[in-house]
Amino acid sequence: MQLSIIIVNYNVKYFLEHCLLSVIKACKQVDAEILVVDNNSTDGSKAYLEKKFKNIRFFWNKENVGFGKANNFVLPFAKGEHILFLNPDTIVPEDCFTNCFSFFETHTDCGALGVRMIDGAGNFLKESKRSLPTPAAGFFKMIGLAEMFPSSKLFAQYYAGHLPEKENNKVDVLAGAFMMLSKKTIRLTNGFDEGFFMYGEDIDLSYRIQKAGLKNYYVGKTTIIHFKGESTQKKSSNYVEHFYGAIKRFVDKHYSNKIIKKGLMNVVIGSGKLFAKLKNYLTKQLISEKTNPSLSCVYIGSKTQLENINDIINNSKNKIIEITNSIENLSSIIEKNNADAIIFSEESLTNKIIIETVEQLPKKYLALFYQEGASSIIGSNDKNQKGIFIANY
Repeated sequence: MQLSIIIVNYNVKYFLEHCLLSVIKACKQVDAEILVVDNNSTDGSKAYLEKKFKNIRFFWNKENVGFGKANNFVLPFAKGEHILFLNPDTIVPEDCFTNCFSFFETHTDCGALGVRMIDGAGNFLKESKRSLPTPAAGFFKMIGLAEMFPSSKLFAQYYAGHLPEKENNKVDVLAGAFMMLSKKTIRLTNGFDEGFFMYGEDIDLSYRIQKAGLKNYYVGKTTIIHFKGESTQKKSSNYVEHFYGAIKRFVDKHYSNKIIKKGLMNVVIGSGKLFAKLKNYLTKQLISEKTNPSLSCVYIGSKTQLENINDIINNSKNKIIEITNSIENLSSIIEKNNADAIIFSEESLTNKIIIETVEQLPKKYLALFYQEGASSIIGSNDKNQKGIFIANY
């Protein structure tokens, strides 16, 4: 078997539904299996997903054991020569896995690879490629120089800003949202360090891969959607505590013999945590929980397909104001109808084309996604908050 795809779910059943549908399409040309481990979700994930995906193997934890431990639990059951750790709030293009295999074949020193990620609004996610934590990288990010000089090798080193986002390159750190490893790499590293409950485990694993003599590669020529706000809400105090706690654990583990570096890192971590809390407090009044809004939508698909999902549309305040089978002149169609959102149906378009189109659209429009076989429509235009979903139950 070529590939085992491991996905950890926690209370995101609608986004996972779309993730699985996209993964199944991407697996049509490869020999693969899909393993889903649920960390004791309370949103009815088991009842909703098991009956829809009978060929997927599910594991149901009775408690939330954390990201790394959940992934490691499934590893002994994985039969693939490659292992993909994939977040549930992602959509992958049809050629994603074949592109990754081709890269492994031509780069024999590759221990793990990640891909270019965009959020639901088409914005590039800089954490797709990163450098190892250093005092300078953390300091420049904290005081805003990384944002002011996003392509600087010095100031933007945290996100490896000097490396072009659409080109393939060696990097220090890959994102756990999409991390494909060879079976050899798994044997050398034993997977994630379970001491990291959430966040930081991808940095730790990326570092240990390099210490084992292998390389991490960022594949910028393949793009996926990572809605991100479903699993990471940066404006929450819980995120701040977990994130900076994870970085401190990494520093304590790997920089224990580097007294000066460890001391400087702890100063940056403490300051960064304080800055993050202050920033969140100052912007708290501007942040509100998203509810499913009333939207005027352009639907890309056939009238027949639209009739099949009318029960989903009718469960919302949304209205379809235009139907088109093509993405040609899409922006002008949206503007002419004064639309708020676009519903992409993969009946008419491939996920690859949808991902490319979302990138090109003005960010003021909300992109919504429907895939054949789904009982929901999903979308998100804010990577820091939960997205919206429309479901018929």
